[in-house]
Amino acid sequence: MQGALLSLGLLASAAVGVLAAEDLRIDVTQAVECERKSQSGDRISVHYRGKLQSNGQEFDASYNRGSPFTVKIGTGQVIKGWDMGLMDMCIGEKRTLTIPPELGYGQRAVGPIPAGSTLVFETELMGIDGVPKPEKIVIKNSEATADDKEEVKEEAKEEGAKLGEKMGSVASEAAEAAKTILADTDDSQEHNEL
Repeated sequence: MQGALLSLGLLASAAVGVLAAEDLRIDVTQAVECERKSQSGDRISVHYRGKLQSNGQEFDASYNRGSPFTVKIGTGQVIKGWDMGLMDMCIGEKRTLTIPPELGYGQRAVGPIPAGSTLVFETELMGIDGVPKPEKIVIKNSEATADDKEEVKEEAKEEGAKLGEKMGSVASEAAEAAKTILADTDDSQEHNEL
């Protein structure tokens, strides 16, 4: 009987873990293309802004200190919501993590964070130790910054100008060919076959 109760307790614990993992919400606010994403055991640098979901009050932000936070993820050095929510990120990617109490600080108060709080973190992966930072961040969605959009406009303008020049050249060649064909058929020969 005691073995059955222990098994039920373990099943209940596992079920709570699954439910808690399902409650972690990850919203990618800036998707980025990359060859190497963050993984368990990586030492990463991340900028963040932490707020309470209940009232939107900011309780901490690395941006205010002007320096990203460095941590080894997937090793229990930070709350579970961060260990899970910062996996598989590209350098330059931004995510908003909504972390339930079970994956945050649980039922204990920590500094300005009340017990039982759901936390919302705006995060941006700045680097992964040992992984070269890309020369250019390639954004996958329409949430590009104004500078990114301006750069894309300039590139499109340049490509449009090149295409316009090429079309003008092709049109000029076609006009010359048409003149030649008309000149060849404009011979004043009489056709007296009848």
